[in-house]
Amino acid sequence: MTTIADRAKQLLYERKPFVHATVVRAQPPTSARAGDEAILLADGTIEGFVGGQCAQNSVRKAALGALLAGESVLLRVLPDGDVHFPDAPGACVVVNPCLSGGALEIFLTPHFPAALVRICGSTPIAEDLARVCNVLGYEVRRDDTQDIPESLRSPPSLRPGGTPSPPGAFDGATAVVIATHGGTEAETIRAALDAGVGYVGLVASRVRGASVLDSLDLDETERTRVHTPVGLPIGAKTPAEIAVSIAAEVIAGIRRDGLPVAPRPEVPTSAVDPICGMTVSIGPDTPHVRIDGGIHWFCCPGCRSRFVAARA
Repeated sequence: MTTIADRAKQLLYERKPFVHATVVRAQPPTSARAGDEAILLADGTIEGFVGGQCAQNSVRKAALGALLAGESVLLRVLPDGDVHFPDAPGACVVVNPCLSGGALEIFLTPHFPAALVRICGSTPIAEDLARVCNVLGYEVRRDDTQDIPESLRSPPSLRPGGTPSPPGAFDGATAVVIATHGGTEAETIRAALDAGVGYVGLVASRVRGASVLDSLDLDETERTRVHTPVGLPIGAKTPAEIAVSIAAEVIAGIRRDGLPVAPRPEVPTSAVDPICGMTVSIGPDTPHVRIDGGIHWFCCPGCRSRFVAARA
């Protein structure tokens, strides 16, 4: 049985943002209990348990907001009316008229994939760069060959443990660094650019690097994404020093120039429940009904049943 922790690791490997929700305080008669956990995906899917249908809608909406803001939040879900529930300064308070009683406090923590650096080659610079990127907390994936990665030409294989490799070696990569000192460098650059990679570094002399780029017939926008000679000009000589200069250039691209670390999560749209008036986030499990060619969305199956009964 997959645990919440295992699922979180899988999502981080798949480079999918998510929110980890933990119930930290509960007042009966809520169905959730302190310590209950769930994972909420960007499409509104909830995996796990942090309360019933009514509470889930408030949690889903707050979680999607946390994903967009990139900040953790303590959510207090209270029923309509006077509730004696200890105050929590700084918390986000939601009055949910759908709750039958009780109250919840749920801590929502957004998680985003780390910067992904693809390193092509098995040269000393490639080895040292992988170590530096690991120290920085970046995700490193290696292609230890002088040829263009096989994963760009064939279906993705299963990694150890059975986790599928992402489709296409460069999909979702923050940066690609080619340190093969020859081989199919031009083809690899082309593949990285076609995959939308914002930083492509080629380890080569100024003359050889210019020759490789000239063979590609790049437009001006593509040319600005390719760095050769690669790395910041800090006078680096040894493989380790060159690796540091490359990592520093990637850091500058992320922190200063806005190089995307991961795709921005797409959040579902929202609608107003016609029964209780609550704003609900539209996700794959949001209750809804199609009537007269239109779709009506609800916070819970109870509101949907009341709506259908009123139209009967």
